[in-house]
Amino acid sequence: MKQLDPERIQANRAARSSLAEAFAAMETPDELRALLRDLTTPAELEALVDRWRVVQLLDQGLPYREINAQTGVSVTTIGRVARFLESGHGGYRIALERTQRQEADTPALENRA
Repeated sequence: MKQLDPERIQANRAARSSLAEAFAAMETPDELRALLRDLTTPAELEALVDRWRVVQLLDQGLPYREINAQTGVSVTTIGRVARFLESGHGGYRIALERTQRQEADTPALENRA
């Protein structure tokens, strides 16, 4: 990581907030996918996708070795993702709960139509 002076640290915090606002401003999954494609390299995007797959498989209770076999993600990375899932900042858990809620609600909405 870069060594930053206090002024640059403050600027980076503001930039992180601005980036979060940009993500939140996207109105559809397609818009967010476009932003992610513009913002990241293909390798960076693949790493994010891999981590999200690991989160979902960990949530299903799969062992690390099985996740490694299914995804090709290293056991070290799987362990890191697991630590953040259990005791990180809560982002993985919020995203899991909300996507699972959306998936559960979608069939009910389709059946009403």
